[in-house]
Amino acid sequence: MASLSRHRLSPADTGPALRALRAWTPPDAPSGSLHPGDVGWLLRRDDATVFLWTDARADAQTSARAEGVTTAAAPVAVGFLDGPVLRVTAAPDADLGALAADAEDLLVPGNDATDGLPVPGWEPDTEEPWLVFSWTPEPVSSRAVQVTESDTADRALVHRAAFTGSTLTADHWRTMKKSPAGHLAVETLVRTPAGEPAAAATGWFGGTGRCGLLEPVGTHADHRGHGYGRDAVRGACAALADRGASAVAVLTPASNEAAAALYRSAGFTVVRENLDWTRPGGM
Repeated sequence: MASLSRHRLSPADTGPALRALRAWTPPDAPSGSLHPGDVGWLLRRDDATVFLWTDARADAQTSARAEGVTTAAAPVAVGFLDGPVLRVTAAPDADLGALAADAEDLLVPGNDATDGLPVPGWEPDTEEPWLVFSWTPEPVSSRAVQVTESDTADRALVHRAAFTGSTLTADHWRTMKKSPAGHLAVETLVRTPAGEPAAAATGWFGGTGRCGLLEPVGTHADHRGHGYGRDAVRGACAALADRGASAVAVLTPASNEAAAALYRSAGFTVVRENLDWTRPGGM
């Protein structure tokens, strides 16, 4: 039975969590809930909280060592609350039962789902599967350009216009770029022939020979149906491949047929479905 310690990390302290997630990212589509890019996207918020679980026995051994000698505790899992959903990725050899038991106080009524962490007595949500898409590097032609500081306001505008209710601002974007994950981000923007911002994508580098991630991708509601979103996606994929990504993954609910069609048109294929775990009678 694992003996776990859970650490609550502020945005500035997320380096160990990001390094662990990068180490656990495979060459193909990530097998857990979280990629380093999921944490990177969360870090647009000043109040973001990330949880890092470590082996408590390693913590104790570290404390008992002679003065001046330290050893970092081994990371076991990384997670955060995404609204009512606790999203977790664990090390390949982690004790998921021990993690679920330790996370019990995070799973208060209202937080009724987990992504990547089976909870005893909970049920897989078969009514709303998530499609996991993967793209294999290939030559790319795209109208997308890399986002620069002068494009930041337009990048945020595209996101607000693509996602109803979004309040994303240029300052949020700058906060994300200055975070410990900022150097992992690649961003593309596509404009109309008249120069209006039409679509954008953010890609996240997981390491050389490891899978990258797209999060988020959006097309301005006024400019859909012209291939701008596909160009933003393919431009971000090409940028990740240039950095050394072995593949690029993206996830979308199976019910989002428009997003699924976009990714297929950009050269992605479905590699599996993911199911959340839900509290009986919860969500």
